[in-house]
Amino acid sequence: MTSVSKDAETSVAVHPIIAARWSPRALDPNGQVSDVALRAMLEAARWAPSNGNTQPARYLIGRRGDETYARIFDLLSPRNKGWAWSAAVLMLCCMVTTNEKGPLPMPEYGTGLATENLVLQAVAEGVVAHQLGGFNKEGAKLVFSLPADVEPLAVVAVGTLGSPDLLDDERRGRELASRRRKPLSEIAFTGEWGNSAF
Repeated sequence: MTSVSKDAETSVAVHPIIAARWSPRALDPNGQVSDVALRAMLEAARWAPSNGNTQPARYLIGRRGDETYARIFDLLSPRNKGWAWSAAVLMLCCMVTTNEKGPLPMPEYGTGLATENLVLQAVAEGVVAHQLGGFNKEGAKLVFSLPADVEPLAVVAVGTLGSPDLLDDERRGRELASRRRKPLSEIAFTGEWGNSAF
């Protein structure tokens, strides 16, 4: 695995898996994701919290070289095709919006929680994951014959870290740049909106 450290700079220590998680685009075109690692990622997603244990997240899994991978790849925007071709696994992340009781409460939130578990488990497994929204959602419904109550939300590209030299100049610059986030003072308030809690 190519070594590019992009650990988060935080005001207090956070769990190393959270600090180490980022979304690389430079993936090793020969890198592999083992069955065990992939199953662990999906188990992590399965055990995420959801409203009333409704578990709305579903994943269509494609491995490099198989038909599912090719169909997911074909749905990607041209910009994302420019780097995601080197992923070992492409997953189409979907949410189920109903069950036998009717509409699910907060299915998008639950699917997001599940997918965050999945990408954090990827870090624990020694692989990397990049979530992307640039793909043809209507096309995904047709290509995979998704039921009417299933909505495609994202594609997750999983692999092993590759050399930034695999990327064009603009993407390579972003790959090597430091990670940035808004300070806590802009996202955590108390008393009233805008009054910083920290």
